Amino acid sequence: MTGAGRYVGDLKVAGCLDAAFVRSRVAHGRLLAVDTGAAAEIDGVVGVWSAADMGDELPVVPSSTPGSADEERQRPALAVDRVRYVGEPVAVIVGIDRYVAEDGADAVRVDIDPLPVLVDPGQAAASSTWLFDGVDNVADEMEFGEPIDHEVWQRAAVVVEGAYRQPRLAPTPMEPRAILAVPELDGRVTVWVSHQAPHRLQKDLATALQLDVERIRVRVPDSGGAFGSKSGTFPEYLSVVRLALRLGRPVRWIEDRAETLSGATHGRGQNQRVRIAADEDGRMLALALEVDADVGGYPIAGFVAAETGLAAAGPYLTPKVHARVRTVVTNTTPTAPYRGAGRPEQVYAVERTVDLLARRLGMDPAELRRRNFIPPEAFPYEAPTGRRYDSGQYALALDKALELVDYGYWREEQRRRRRSDTVRALGIGLCSFAERSGLEQAPMAHEWASLDVTPDGRVVARVGTCSTGQSHETVFPELVAHTLGIPAQCVSLIEGDTDEVVQGIGTFGSRSMQAGGSALHQAALELIEVAKRRAVRMGCAEPDVGYADGTVSAGERSWTLGDLATASPEPLRVEGVYDNAAAFPFGTYVAVVEVDPELGNVRVLRLVAIDDCGVAVDPEIVEDQTIGAIVQGIGQALYEEMPYDNQGTPQADGLLGYLLPTIGELPPLTLDTTVTPNPNTALGAKGAGEAGCIGTPPAIVNAVIDALGQSVAGTDIGGVQLPLTPETCWRAAAGQEVGAR
Repeated sequence: MTGAGRYVGDLKVAGCLDAAFVRSRVAHGRLLAVDTGAAAEIDGVVGVWSAADMGDELPVVPSSTPGSADEERQRPALAVDRVRYVGEPVAVIVGIDRYVAEDGADAVRVDIDPLPVLVDPGQAAASSTWLFDGVDNVADEMEFGEPIDHEVWQRAAVVVEGAYRQPRLAPTPMEPRAILAVPELDGRVTVWVSHQAPHRLQKDLATALQLDVERIRVRVPDSGGAFGSKSGTFPEYLSVVRLALRLGRPVRWIEDRAETLSGATHGRGQNQRVRIAADEDGRMLALALEVDADVGGYPIAGFVAAETGLAAAGPYLTPKVHARVRTVVTNTTPTAPYRGAGRPEQVYAVERTVDLLARRLGMDPAELRRRNFIPPEAFPYEAPTGRRYDSGQYALALDKALELVDYGYWREEQRRRRRSDTVRALGIGLCSFAERSGLEQAPMAHEWASLDVTPDGRVVARVGTCSTGQSHETVFPELVAHTLGIPAQCVSLIEGDTDEVVQGIGTFGSRSMQAGGSALHQAALELIEVAKRRAVRMGCAEPDVGYADGTVSAGERSWTLGDLATASPEPLRVEGVYDNAAAFPFGTYVAVVEVDPELGNVRVLRLVAIDDCGVAVDPEIVEDQTIGAIVQGIGQALYEEMPYDNQGTPQADGLLGYLLPTIGELPPLTLDTTVTPNPNTALGAKGAGEAGCIGTPPAIVNAVIDALGQSVAGTDIGGVQLPLTPETCWRAAAGQEVGAR
């Protein structure tokens, strides 16, 4: 905000060239020809390449999981033989500046023979038109939990079922994707990039370009947001680095907003069906979740849909839970992680269906949830899907949310309005959820950290996470300083540089504090012990060596950390890889909405968010992260969708067509917390930052359905689908068909 930030687009490099990409305007077809002749003749164009021009040097995006669907369905840096979505790179132009490169892109002529287009995952799964020769469109099938016997459904007092469509969302960070590749005189290449996982990108670049990993240095400068959309290795990145090495000159590519909406990754995109069986008292007996996940033209992130299946049980003590998940390729932009990455999808489907169950039983939705929560004494809890929850006090979060929203008042106001036939219908919606932060399996559950003491007593902290706007630069030095008992200004942080940080996993899945912060905290505790041992080696004969506020003391003798660093040629340093198990934050959100049935307009009157992320190391930053996620959740509930026509063309190429909430749409917020410490880390912290977009959409949608449900006699509106545009709500209020149940 002060102008002091330096992003990829701000970096000044002598002799830098700019790249632009020609993208397919056809969703599916045989690529017959790419004519680059006219583009090559433009003054200032340095070179134009299609896949044929790249030849054997054409990189292929490395598989994220060897042997998986993304390895079987390879994604080249430039389209070969076939295009599979609108926006797929077909050719790359390098010019002396961006304007020349764009002129070159406009001059390229592409000949594509169209093939049948598939945009819905359910239809694609059943289609005889295959996107990849020799393999059908179902990229993967996964099951979590044991299949539920048919008798369970037959014997249950009540069974409800809901079908939902999670539309595609565009992550829309303020800074789109950006990369600058700079060949160095020593034969190495420095890659400046806005990214979440620089070490993974370094490895992927080395694999794809057949280089020694030591030849590549990845550096992440200031980054204007990511939300999961910058965690991958993209075909454009491979082309830029390849051409920089070929030309021996720096090459930069800055994505524009139209490209990021249609050609970058999308989030969500699932067809879902949920069944819940319960007894006459509302105790849930079984939950079945079926998902067809749309992974777009290339199955690069099937793990997102796997998370939906793993999380199927939610916060409920349901004895039988089974999830069946299919990932399906379609002629659309590939999907990838987007804030929440699989958890918002699961929570939305289950929480919508829990409300269906409450209505069927004539039970208050808050009481139904409370009756089915996993009790605190059951933790650690093994969910039927194989997930192990660490700790939780779900009823406490629910009760606090109901108290802060004044639940009784709003229910009475709802009854009053219904008696008086008030035009503006009132609804109250709830969402209770348990999410996952961090990762469950090694080595992704680990994080590297080091601390070095300089001769002047300063501490240099390095960690394998990577900030994309989460305030690591503030929080991590403060954390290290607090642990060591020294001023925060005496600690500096280095992240996002593969030369300075020898290894790292990165930042995603709300793992920064839980994994990176915990690693730094453990390293600081180890540094204290190393400092005490060094004092003993320096001749301290006292039996008790103490440490406080940056000073080691024994009797009347004392040494600062700086003293100990200069007393020996051996650096005063610790480093290590620290294990941090996944954690399970949770919360309850309550929305109060007003709906105008004649216009379909929705006004959110109140939104109460109770989150439990364990011990918040910096509560102010956690609150800011929560607000940001809530705004994205409001967007998902009421405004955002990336629609495609039947020919696979995305219908939004700018922010006039893709609606984002602004501050004018932000309702009155009440944020509070409960604190259930993470039992597996010394900090007690669980991940924070994604809960807002997990809890907000179901709370708002349940509130809208609650508002309209009693005013439309005989109308089943359980099939209302996201986003709740005025037209959707107007049709629901008018009793028109709005979605399948």
